[in-house]
Amino acid sequence: MSTKLVKRRRPGGFPRPPAAKIERLLAAGDVAGAAMLAERALAAGQVSPLILNLAAWRKEEAGDFGSAHSLLQRALKLSPGDVTILGSIGAVLRKQGFLDEALAVLDGVVAAEPRHAAAWLERGYVLDAQRAAAAATASYEQAIALDPTLSPALGKLSDAAARRGEATVAQDYARRALALHPNEPSAVFALAVLAVEARDGVRAEALLRPLLETPLAPDDRTRTLTLLGDALDRSNRPVDAFACYQAAQANFRDAYRAVLEPTSDRPSHRSFIETIRGQVVATGRVDHLPPPAGPVPGAAATHVFLLGYPRSGTTLIENVLASAGNVVALEERDTLADIDAALLTNEGIMPPLDALDPALLDRLRTAYWARVATLGGAVEGKVLVDMNPFNGIKLPILSRLFPTARFVIMRRDPRDVLLSCFRVNFMPGAAAWAFSDLEEAARHYDALMRLIDVACDTLPIAFHEVFYDRLVLDFEPTVRALADFIGLAWTDDFTTFATTAKKRGVQTASETQVRKGLYNGGGQWQRYADQLAPVLPILAPWIDRFGATR
Repeated sequence: MSTKLVKRRRPGGFPRPPAAKIERLLAAGDVAGAAMLAERALAAGQVSPLILNLAAWRKEEAGDFGSAHSLLQRALKLSPGDVTILGSIGAVLRKQGFLDEALAVLDGVVAAEPRHAAAWLERGYVLDAQRAAAAATASYEQAIALDPTLSPALGKLSDAAARRGEATVAQDYARRALALHPNEPSAVFALAVLAVEARDGVRAEALLRPLLETPLAPDDRTRTLTLLGDALDRSNRPVDAFACYQAAQANFRDAYRAVLEPTSDRPSHRSFIETIRGQVVATGRVDHLPPPAGPVPGAAATHVFLLGYPRSGTTLIENVLASAGNVVALEERDTLADIDAALLTNEGIMPPLDALDPALLDRLRTAYWARVATLGGAVEGKVLVDMNPFNGIKLPILSRLFPTARFVIMRRDPRDVLLSCFRVNFMPGAAAWAFSDLEEAARHYDALMRLIDVACDTLPIAFHEVFYDRLVLDFEPTVRALADFIGLAWTDDFTTFATTAKKRGVQTASETQVRKGLYNGGGQWQRYADQLAPVLPILAPWIDRFGATR
């Protein structure tokens, strides 16, 4: 959270708090000092909306989002409808991962007070997290229209333009942001991204090193260290680069330990996967999956799930397929929310899938296609490609609900996959926690590959494997085979996937790579062979099967 945003979230219009020094500190711009005094006042039994909001800010900065939320709810009871408190609640909900709830709160804030610039900014953060790039950009632009001095919004617009490859736009927004705040993190990130893409690691390093000497929010420090690693990688300094990636992941763990570290009540993402696999093994071979009793309203003519593992090439293949005229592709959208809620516990436990009530299955299918229509428009008569690398976790459920669906599985050298996952800033979540430790990431990869294997061996599903190295070295035959599997005719439009990606926008970590066009990004692990050596025994079975030298 930027300092400027914090200032704009300061509650106003309340009676003066018992400690007048709090007001003086706020007037001087010392939000941290005011929050510390507010926390002491609260401990002494002094309560006001201002004190509660400042105490909540302090909890939020410490990563204790649950306590921050509770304090803000107390403040809201004292000052119902206060848009500043509601804006703070929206920010905390976002950090807790409750994105839909956060957006609903912030939509209410900007509806009640359309000139609340900080709320438009926070709303942009939420939309970014939801991968709604165009809506996020519009929200940031509205924030700037209301307050041209809001440097975080300018920085975010700069960063987004840089990731889209729009260098001139990115540089203009960055210049404006840095004129207001010389160390605006997102603006520096934008310029560093452009430098890295231009293969100028020295310039990127020069931009990022000074930022590490300034007070940074935890997420911004993680991003700074990651980009510094990319800069050093560009300068052919893999040992130093890897040290930066390690520092970035350690910082991520420190920031999110309280909400993401596995506990007895919060199983790891790997444990979740292993639990599902255990149930598939226990069920044994399934020879027949009954189809729906009749047509499902809104269903696509051909239904494709694209899966594999993050950084395996799923975004590339999605954009290849999306280039065809009759294909609707959804990129990591939450199409399975209703299904997950009905059929999966947080521990990964599923009900007996062969005993599910047909009426429930029909309702879940209808809910799925309704979500698809909301997210991607009408798909009747078309081919739907529902892409999420982690859909492999749900193969048992998806095959039961959609027995005629086709499953495309991306395969890539696991050494490149693992290194790439370790080098990327993913949205905070259970999987991102797994990626933040190299050994846990390797065991997580192994667990998911084993689940996909047993599902393909025991379930009567139609699946097709696409190997990344074959795709980039022998594009047309590889895509022709994939198109035949799906039931698509070959079209030269498949070769225009980079243009498709630019038009559609890419919201995954593969954004910069996909818009470059076809290039071989394989083999990058070789410069990090020493750093990867400890986990190679875990990956060995998959290197033999998916490695570029298999």
